[in-house]
Amino acid sequence: MQLGQIASYVVLVTAILVAAGGTMGFVKANSKASLIAGLASGAALAGCFAFSMADQQNGLIASIVVLLILNGMFAMRLVKTKKFMPNGLMLIISSVAEIVVFAALLFK
Repeated sequence: MQLGQIASYVVLVTAILVAAGGTMGFVKANSKASLIAGLASGAALAGCFAFSMADQQNGLIASIVVLLILNGMFAMRLVKTKKFMPNGLMLIISSVAEIVVFAALLFK
């Protein structure tokens, strides 16, 4: 399996984790905002995964854009709340995914 394919599947796993996190936020805190944001972000990343199956380079570039936006949001919330969960964990997950995708684009 090539690095580009691995990166695509990392995006899919990240999409699932982001959507699950939004669902958890809704279940634990009854936060509709978490549910909507989590499912929308997860769907965007799942769309990037599907796009990368047809056009790997452009799909991964789209993934970088979505992951950058998520990183910014998670970082701002982490600074604001100063609580590691859930924003710190999601920042780490999305950052690792972004590094893998960037490496796949860089070393293609």
